[in-house]
Amino acid sequence: MSRQIDTPDSLSYQFFPVSGGVFTFKVRCGHDAHLALAPAPVEADPMYEVFIGGWENSKSVIRKNRQKPDVVEAPTPGICNAGEFRGFWIRWHDNVIAVGREGEALAFMTHSDPGLFPIQFVGICTGWGASGTWLIDDEPPAAAVSAPMGFSAPMPGGGSGHWVPAEGGNVPPQAVQGGFDGSEQLYIARAQHEGDLVPGKLHPSHGVCYVAYGGGEHGHNQYEVLCDGHGLWVPVNDGNIPANAVQAGNSADGEPLFIGRATHDGTITVGKVQPSHGCCYIPYGGEELAYKEFEIYVEQ
Repeated sequence: MSRQIDTPDSLSYQFFPVSGGVFTFKVRCGHDAHLALAPAPVEADPMYEVFIGGWENSKSVIRKNRQKPDVVEAPTPGICNAGEFRGFWIRWHDNVIAVGREGEALAFMTHSDPGLFPIQFVGICTGWGASGTWLIDDEPPAAAVSAPMGFSAPMPGGGSGHWVPAEGGNVPPQAVQGGFDGSEQLYIARAQHEGDLVPGKLHPSHGVCYVAYGGGEHGHNQYEVLCDGHGLWVPVNDGNIPANAVQAGNSADGEPLFIGRATHDGTITVGKVQPSHGCCYIPYGGEELAYKEFEIYVEQ
């Protein structure tokens, strides 16, 4: 169910209570769709603002406490349209705010804030010469977003499989096996870390998904697991990423991250493939280890 709300050219927010860490909506406006994320239904600090299609529909930003410089800026020419509804999602989880388009698994803006306040209300408005009509989802659909825990999302690009939220070492039904450590099966998983959405390994007996980042191995109690996938592992030569490689995440600056694995110390360990680095990084023994020879997970 969704409700329609009209916003005049006023830059005055209308606030609505939210829960579950996600807000999905459609908006029809020529430019400057503004949203406020706040702990209370008032325009006051602390507050994050998301401007979609600002600066004559040329870019979008995330701003904290109404202060410049903006914490995130992304070129988004033509993202709003006065003649049709455009869908978006905003999620906040594990101290990360992410903004994306309806039907796209990856965010076009993300921001990490270790001191993120509880977001209980979202405000909407339009301005700078634009009025708008909004369709606000009362219950966001499961496939609307890729990473907020509590939703199951399809694979990017429409491939087989979907991501299922889990925590504490729990393995959802039909989880895709990715490797092993001794006699224990490891699974393909991913988690948010420092603004990145990072593929890694679910180690059930440890109760976490491990991801590789910044030279270290980082465990996350909340994660998503790839389920019902029917892909293949293929070797990578000279860092060339196959066209059918499964994109499972992205860096904070927007670089796609893929699912890889490498053999290390008697294990087969799942990690992330970062194309610009030409290697697969695996999390192991508290470290981030780089492998030039690895396998990558591809769609059949």
